[in-house]
Amino acid sequence: MRCYEHDTGKEIRHIWHNRPIRPDVSCEYEGRRLDLEIAHLYGSEAEAMMILGRELTDSTRESLKALDSIPADDRLLSALNRILANKAKKQYQSERVWLVIRNAHPAWTSDQIVALQHHIDVPESHSFEQIWIVGDMSAASGIVRLYASF
Repeated sequence: MRCYEHDTGKEIRHIWHNRPIRPDVSCEYEGRRLDLEIAHLYGSEAEAMMILGRELTDSTRESLKALDSIPADDRLLSALNRILANKAKKQYQSERVWLVIRNAHPAWTSDQIVALQHHIDVPESHSFEQIWIVGDMSAASGIVRLYASF
């Protein structure tokens, strides 16, 4: 959010966590409530377990295992497209919701995401007003907007 504020000059304030029927967190943006669904992009099962600090569901474990058979250069695009496809299937109790994907793989940055942007498959039908990816866990490499409804 600090990176978004820095890049746009628009404030986002008052973050709070939600119950499962709503997106993960909410905040105040331009005087209105904005809900944020947060997803994490991982490179391997081991990374995901380390970052999450918990055991993974069987479904998540299988998805991440499938990534191991994909060459490292193609894994970013494959994993990102998988997240977008899965999140597009969800419905949220929200007037406006953004999807924020946090890249958790230490070798991937926003520059690589920008370079792949014309290959990223944002599904035509989804619930999101905007879709953003944070280039790395600390946002040092910046943020990239993948989709905006306007």
